[in-house]
Amino acid sequence: MEQRNAKVNISSAGGTASNGSRTYKVTLPTKWLKEMGVTEGQRELHLEFDGTKIVLSRPLDGARFAKRQLAMGHRVKILRFYDEETLCSIIYADFTEHTLTVENQDVPLLKTAFGNNQFPNWKDFMDFLEERCVPRQRAGLREYLEALELAEYDPIAIIEKTGGRMAEDRQWLSIEVL
Repeated sequence: MEQRNAKVNISSAGGTASNGSRTYKVTLPTKWLKEMGVTEGQRELHLEFDGTKIVLSRPLDGARFAKRQLAMGHRVKILRFYDEETLCSIIYADFTEHTLTVENQDVPLLKTAFGNNQFPNWKDFMDFLEERCVPRQRAGLREYLEALELAEYDPIAIIEKTGGRMAEDRQWLSIEVL
């Protein structure tokens, strides 16, 4: 593993930033970025921060994410989100680590699972699933769950039975367990 020390360049923020705002930049070695496959046409990086360190990596497509997570023995499901018959989003969800990656199709953002949110977290995912289910506070919920043959309110189990179909739209989900 190659290591280097670097200085952070700190400068005044421009544009519509508030008075006294700063930007922070670090110059990375060209060799490293080339080895990662960063080019002018493929500049996206995934950043993770744990409170003490920042990790930069290339974003994984869904298939590679699923393969990596399965290799670690994790429970992975693929959820496909449709508007009528049009596939809008593919969600690769790791139910062991509570991580996910999303591939949106070439459709309007309003039709995708998370809209403008390009990097949803597990809470966003759980909220999305609940939006595709009957509300927890609904009167007659116990009878509804009994009709679905479910002992408790579980959004994934409900969606497996209902496809996440709601009366007010034509969107639905399919779930594949890997």
